Amino acid sequence: MTPPRPRLQLQAATGIHRGDRQYQQDRIEIFTHPRVAGLMLAVVADGMGGRSGGRMAADQVILTSRQLFDRFVPSQEEPLSLLQSIVRESHLMIKLSAISAEQEPHSTVACVLLQPDGHCHWAHVGDSRVHVFRAGRLLVRTKDHSYVQELVDAGTLSETMARNHPMSNVLTSSLGTAEDPPFVSDSMPLKAGDVVLLCSDGLWHYFVDTELGSALDRLEPRESCEFLIAKARQRAVGRGDNLSLAVLKLGRSEARAAAAPHGTRP
Repeated sequence: MTPPRPRLQLQAATGIHRGDRQYQQDRIEIFTHPRVAGLMLAVVADGMGGRSGGRMAADQVILTSRQLFDRFVPSQEEPLSLLQSIVRESHLMIKLSAISAEQEPHSTVACVLLQPDGHCHWAHVGDSRVHVFRAGRLLVRTKDHSYVQELVDAGTLSETMARNHPMSNVLTSSLGTAEDPPFVSDSMPLKAGDVVLLCSDGLWHYFVDTELGSALDRLEPRESCEFLIAKARQRAVGRGDNLSLAVLKLGRSEARAAAAPHGTRP
């Protein structure tokens, strides 16, 4: 008989900062399932469309994610279906909200569903990213829906050049636009010591993957959030965007329940 897979303990933290903008349009949340111990959903949304429009779009992503996750029944539904519903319904609700809004609200989304046994599923739209690190080494990084990413894919621009390109903020897809967004998802089993990072472009823009991996490997989630925000703010030199991140770090445990997430808001 195959022995049961040991439960993985989770340490989690979130961080958010307004940067040098007048208002905050990022939203980041980690939800625990109301009926299934150890089942968690992390979501980051980077709103666009003016002061109220962008925040409204990001708020709608978070609200839709919470409602769908609360109704999710793992024994009857596939994780892929939940993530697809989050993308599709958030997109629809933002479009409906735009009817009564002066601005044109849009948002990115990156979401991660983490199961009690450590299996991880994710989806994203836009340039908010999901990363998976093991022992400080990058295993997975989502590919942005952006103009510069298309240039990188075509071989006409390097990753380094793309980071500082004058059109680096131009997206080819987001939630709330006229065109339906693509649904891009993947999954993998995680091991003790693995770290999942979700973040908006206001954070990842200031780091290479090796820097992120090193910080996440040597620091606990709360400390890594504080460190990465402080370093991003320093490197922005007064021109920083809104930034947000969630860090999920796994460790081996026989405990029945995962640790509750903590938030940090510098």
